[in-house]
Amino acid sequence: MATVSLIDYEQASADVRAVFDDIKRTRKVDDVNNVWKALANHPATLKRTWESVRDIMQPGALDPLTKELIYIAVSVTNGCDYCTHSHTAAAVAKGMTPEQHGELLAVIGMANETNALVHGLRVPVDEQFTR
Repeated sequence: MATVSLIDYEQASADVRAVFDDIKRTRKVDDVNNVWKALANHPATLKRTWESVRDIMQPGALDPLTKELIYIAVSVTNGCDYCTHSHTAAAVAKGMTPEQHGELLAVIGMANETNALVHGLRVPVDEQFTR
């Protein structure tokens, strides 16, 4: 259950509607996801978050699928069920195969395991990695 009400387009202020319209236009969707509806409770946060996501997730030195895979990895590690689901769906839409998804989850699991071991052991960083 959300900790805030979800703001639908019809109830939104003009500022929120402008952001919703940009999301719908950019993503070519009929309605915005619930995360945007929740963020609409604070229009400045909605606008700032959308503009950052929109700009960062555009194609660049990293292709869109790679960006989605990174987003999935961080979301899984941080335990964000919503982001894990939404970015997995986005990655599938961008061509992620079931085999890639399985391998991605294996890498995430291994990285989290070895990160925890190294952190717990307080292993000093090898000099060759600090250059």
